[in-house]
Amino acid sequence: QVRFVESGGGLVQAGGSLRLSCVVSGGTVSIYAMGWYRQAPGKQRELVAHIYSGGTTDYVDSVKGRFTISRDNAKNTVYLQMNSLKPEDTAVYYCNRKISPFTWGQGTQVTVSS
Repeated sequence: QVRFVESGGGLVQAGGSLRLSCVVSGGTVSIYAMGWYRQAPGKQRELVAHIYSGGTTDYVDSVKGRFTISRDNAKNTVYLQMNSLKPEDTAVYYCNRKISPFTWGQGTQVTVSS
């Protein structure tokens, strides 16, 4: 069974940075298209960044130029570097396979104060 453990969230002021990590067990990140998702209170979960097995990345417009997704195959870990954070980035962040997601992990809370 594939499991995800997200970490690295916290409280940060607007303009600050955080680096999220997602350790994957029971599966191999190098063969999946992996994504970082977020869910703000009262909103649907949205995909904000993804990385294909070949390394190509893409981002939702609201985070382009500020967020960077990466992957360490040896550690079976996916990262999300978040810079220039805004209050609207406040959400619980999750990682999962981009297509046909597995069971969701607990996520990591990111709170950006103005």
